[in-house]
Amino acid sequence: MTTPEVSDRFQKVRDAMLAFRDAREWKPFHDPKNLAEGLAIEAGELLEVFLWKTTEECRCMPSDPVAITKIREELADCFLFCVLMADACKIDLIDAAHEKIEVNARKYPVERAKGRRDKYDAL
Repeated sequence: MTTPEVSDRFQKVRDAMLAFRDAREWKPFHDPKNLAEGLAIEAGELLEVFLWKTTEECRCMPSDPVAITKIREELADCFLFCVLMADACKIDLIDAAHEKIEVNARKYPVERAKGRRDKYDAL
């Protein structure tokens, strides 16, 4: 369950993002298709940070101030696009996330999935 302070922090970010959008009169451009495309592009930019690096190099990135700054920036862009997409589709993102965790818990029960990387249909 979401604590009130987490919910309040999310609501403040959501309100700030929507105010940012509205001040620029961008809402007409924020239909689900364009937002999904924007999210995919931002996810690609996040992925680009890891391009051509080994798994071990990627594991070390959180201790690299330059790398973590870039990861943080791209991750924030992805998050903000999710906030905008949820708004455009009238989805409570926090509720949707909780529901998806419940779905995943049924798909990946601990007794079958623990320590395994198989997809749910191969467990």
